[in-house]
Amino acid sequence: MANHKLTWITGPTRSGKTTQLIQHCCTWVKQAGRPDNLQTPIALPGVLVLAANGDNRIDLDAWLTGALQGTYPFHSTTPLGFFQDEITLFWPLLIQQLDLKAQFPMRLNPENEQELAARFWRSSLDEIIVRQPTVNEERFVRRLLDLLQLTHLAGIPLNDMPTILQQGLAGQEQELPLPFAQVKTLLQEWERWCLERGLLTYGIMTALYWQYLLPHATYQRHLRERYQMVLADDVDEYPAIARSLFEVFIQGGSEIVFTYNPDGAVRLGLGADPAYLAELANRCQIVALTHPPVPCLGSEWGNAIVEFVTDPMVLLALPEAIQTIQTTSRAELLRQVAELIVKAVQSGQVEPREVAVIAPGLDAIARYTLSEILTKHQIPVESLNDQRPLISFPIIRSLLTLLALIYPGLGRLINRDAVAEMLVVLTQKQGTPTPLIDPVRAGLLADSCFAPHPDRPRLLPATTFPRWDRLGYRASETYQALLQWIETQKNQLEQRLIPNAVTLLDRAIQHFLIAEQTLPFDQLSALRQFIETAQHYWDISNRLKQSQLPNSDAPAFMTVGQFIQLLRNGTVTSNPYPVRPIGPSSNAVTLANVFQYRSNRRAHRWQFWLDAGSPRWLSGVDALFAAPLFLHEWSGRAWTVADALTANEQRLRRILLDLLSRAEERVYLCHSDLATSGQEQTGVLLSLVNAAITVSG
Repeated sequence: MANHKLTWITGPTRSGKTTQLIQHCCTWVKQAGRPDNLQTPIALPGVLVLAANGDNRIDLDAWLTGALQGTYPFHSTTPLGFFQDEITLFWPLLIQQLDLKAQFPMRLNPENEQELAARFWRSSLDEIIVRQPTVNEERFVRRLLDLLQLTHLAGIPLNDMPTILQQGLAGQEQELPLPFAQVKTLLQEWERWCLERGLLTYGIMTALYWQYLLPHATYQRHLRERYQMVLADDVDEYPAIARSLFEVFIQGGSEIVFTYNPDGAVRLGLGADPAYLAELANRCQIVALTHPPVPCLGSEWGNAIVEFVTDPMVLLALPEAIQTIQTTSRAELLRQVAELIVKAVQSGQVEPREVAVIAPGLDAIARYTLSEILTKHQIPVESLNDQRPLISFPIIRSLLTLLALIYPGLGRLINRDAVAEMLVVLTQKQGTPTPLIDPVRAGLLADSCFAPHPDRPRLLPATTFPRWDRLGYRASETYQALLQWIETQKNQLEQRLIPNAVTLLDRAIQHFLIAEQTLPFDQLSALRQFIETAQHYWDISNRLKQSQLPNSDAPAFMTVGQFIQLLRNGTVTSNPYPVRPIGPSSNAVTLANVFQYRSNRRAHRWQFWLDAGSPRWLSGVDALFAAPLFLHEWSGRAWTVADALTANEQRLRRILLDLLSRAEERVYLCHSDLATSGQEQTGVLLSLVNAAITVSG
């Protein structure tokens, strides 16, 4: 029997589910909120708002605030964000329950987690690599940590992991070069080591929440007192343990509104378990939405196109709204796509914000080429979640080179090219069209004045260069000032006046970058992420000083060297908090891969499906290793190639229906016969490309 306090809103993409969710909240607030004629302050019933990710949370927050006109407070977050906040808030309860050391918890970023885990498992990893030299250590460590997170997100005890892997990977044991029981032991030891030091990863926080905090009677009482209404948007993206949270709210009599997209499941394979969450619908009042309130290609052509793509016997005449751009080379394809967008924008057919370029894997070449051509014609471009490695920014590389010149023992981490780049980047000045030391002079200085040394690399005076007069007065003075600044920092370092590298980096940024020029937003964002990463790295390093981990009590220069190597590995990306562009930059063409676009839940009048002939539309799975084995609907038998193919076909169906429902007017299928690698592209959408109308010149 349906519970009248539980509402399950289901429907396809853009059918109005979130709008209905907000309307339910407004109705509940009017009934449960403070009466207009009551002047005495009272505690208002709490509202918890959950969204699938940070970008969606910002949108939902804004819509809900507008609907309530800012008159009623609510707490909005994501499921993982909620678990993290609750663990921090109720940490004293966990200290008491688990007999942990009384210290404030510290979250480990993924890059720190991977580095520390590799050091913690060093002896085991060395043994594995001796037996199997082809094992990629970095990938193996990441795979173990992902297994830990998948297990806990599914609400499965770690002791059950070996059995699951044994059954699901039968005949594929080579995928993990360790006995499954040893995998469990390594992960348990890692968890125990982290908890003893108050270090929390996403996987460990998830385990603490569902195993210890959520079942605790005291916590449940506080949870029910704090929130009497829960709004859970897009629960098809939530992990299985979110259902345990909802069960506690249901038992406490809370009002809950769920929204669910049967064709969503963007995060399936990354910890989400939509089928398990969907079982909650049996206890709810169902609100089924079918037709999108705005016109889109998906409502009319979605199912027909899916059938045409997946069944070679089906014939279909595509509408004029679906057209194709075909070339031989990918370079020519990128050029034609960009030129078509430029022509459409300049003729007034479409605004830049109404155009999206989507690909199964949007590589750096495509991003750069499209961005260059469009921005050359004053058309802004927004690259969704463009997680560029921090090391790809010249300002970051220059700051790391500066560290290696000041701290002793790091001479092997720099070379003449890095020094020349540093001289150019750190001598930019506002109002001057070129750096005070241009690339040519920087190269001359690096060749003649950089003295390499394993322990004490240094920059020599400009007069060391035989023809130093060719440098010019401005470049010579600027170089000498930089040299003097470096020597000052070295002296202060020897006098212990610089507590750590974070302080030194802050000084360098203030002196060379912020004081002398106005940096563009992407560089400021990278600098912010860089400083946050550095601060977090040294916080963790300080926490580990008393541990028995190898190199945990290393000299300062070794810690700096490890930090430089971490960034050079490319594992740290410039991934700023979700922001919304304002002003002219908000009217921008969107560039995204399929996963990013679907996660962001945007819609556009025109969509360009780049690399429509690529096999990645079917096989480019964004899933973690062994993820299907941790779904509650898993049969318990071995995962086969046929199972993988079926899962890929289901994913392709969801992608097509979702993208078409987000295309309001037109879809361009952009295909080149040859990929960037020179291989012929014969992907699953090729039949769709051949059936579409070719774009006329």
